[in-house]
Amino acid sequence: MAKKPALHPYSDRTTFERLMLLIAVLVHHPGIGSRRASEYPEQDALEPLQSHIQNLAQQLNIDLPAYSSHTLKKDLATLRNYEILARNRHDWGYYLGTGALNRQELQLAINALASLATYQGDPQARRIYKQLSQRLKSLDLTGKGEFFYPVKTQLNRAIVYTDPEEMMVKRENRETLFHCLATLETAIVQGLAVELYQIRDPYRGQKGYREVYPLQIIYQDNFWYLLYEVVATQHLVIARVDRFKNHARVVDPVGRGIEAQRESLKAAHKLLSNGWGLFLGEPAEQQLEQQGKLPLITVKVRFFPPVATIILEGEQRHDSQKITSGPVDPTTNEPMYVDYRIKLPERSLTEFCRWVNRFMNRAKILAPADLAKKHQQAAIDLVKLYGSSFS
Repeated sequence: MAKKPALHPYSDRTTFERLMLLIAVLVHHPGIGSRRASEYPEQDALEPLQSHIQNLAQQLNIDLPAYSSHTLKKDLATLRNYEILARNRHDWGYYLGTGALNRQELQLAINALASLATYQGDPQARRIYKQLSQRLKSLDLTGKGEFFYPVKTQLNRAIVYTDPEEMMVKRENRETLFHCLATLETAIVQGLAVELYQIRDPYRGQKGYREVYPLQIIYQDNFWYLLYEVVATQHLVIARVDRFKNHARVVDPVGRGIEAQRESLKAAHKLLSNGWGLFLGEPAEQQLEQQGKLPLITVKVRFFPPVATIILEGEQRHDSQKITSGPVDPTTNEPMYVDYRIKLPERSLTEFCRWVNRFMNRAKILAPADLAKKHQQAAIDLVKLYGSSFS
């Protein structure tokens, strides 16, 4: 005699439709049901979820009987049992699997990913963007091509080879650290010490092997950089990824953990916010700066029109900046000049001067005197260069 099949708790049409409506609401409203106190107290966290389920049932002409929050909790538990929902607490709202974004949020993320893949040349971003473009074609079809339209982008383009696959196709293999990004990313999140080999260092001339804790991969001004902490000295350094060899050997498989990584990253970004540019200083001065014992240098630059207006627009270039407008030119009703004051550690003066040099004859360093003299001499050397016999 055939065994009588066991009925599933959701074999009844009403309970099945209730579960399907719950899944549909979670698909279209990721993050719903947040327990944040500013929005909903603990007992009312499920109310917006129930409300959306009832609204959806009305839109679909489904007769859904009223039910208690206890029943909704059982439905959520069912989704957890099938690993459709994560088993941990959803204090910041419910979402299915990795679907934590709604359509608008996903479109913004796709725009950022496309820029990262296209202009910054991130090889992982290129692969993921290609995969997502294929998976999400149905969304683009329903939106008549609007979903993948690059509403926002970042045109700052990488000017060195960054993608090993592209290098292979173009036969331009550089054997740089870009081949080891997977190892670096793992080391960053686990706090693993890694042995690297630097093959070029035009400014400081420091080459060779070094053991470091990789902290972050940074993109700025056409290049990818690696922020790391030297294991032996705790010295924080930022260096270009393409100036390292295709070599990343894990020397500490246990690691120091993510919290230690966060503390070092926080210290590095404090140095970045204090200074100008990416140079974080030599070990001795960096230690003094972290202890608050390093005196800052006040720099004053006078900018002239039309650059003066651009300087006025940059209200948040640096936390320590002060901008003062000079007398107004009656013919243009604009300031005749703008004085830009900023306090910087000495390590940042070179990179700051490079920024000032962008404005050529529309900028004049007034203080400190030695920096003003250096800037003047650079202008004299430029004139000599143009007057030389070399074309």
